[in-house]
Amino acid sequence: MKMILKFVPVLLAVALVSCQSESASEKAAKQLSPEMVENAATADNPAAITSGNPAFDFASETFEFGKITQGESVSYSFKFKNTGDSPLIISSANGSCGCTVPTWPKEPIAPGKEGVIEVTFNSEGKMGVQNKTVTLVANTTPNTKVLYLRGEILAP
Repeated sequence: MKMILKFVPVLLAVALVSCQSESASEKAAKQLSPEMVENAATADNPAAITSGNPAFDFASETFEFGKITQGESVSYSFKFKNTGDSPLIISSANGSCGCTVPTWPKEPIAPGKEGVIEVTFNSEGKMGVQNKTVTLVANTTPNTKVLYLRGEILAP
């Protein structure tokens, strides 16, 4: 009996610490401001998904570069317009391999303004039909957009 009484204060202390850390995490979650969450797709309000968000409108999402000789590089400018109601921010652009290198605007694109994603594909070491992609991550809904480069690499 005395042994059990010795462990009761320890159990109470553990229970209080556990409750306190839970309260601390709840408190931190409540301090997260809506301005920090840019993608409305995660919001509880479905109406918020389309209202007030930036939006990509690309002239073309696919570049067909045709037939090129192995070792050649091709470049293309994917032009787009922000057709949304708030500034469009592209946080990253990643090629599907090291041979596909994108550059993108780092500054916000205002509503109604245009921007360009420059993509260079290097065919060194490639052969045959190629389907390469560039994945953009932005504050749009959905928050990713995929651009395509397609063509065929011929032997030198």
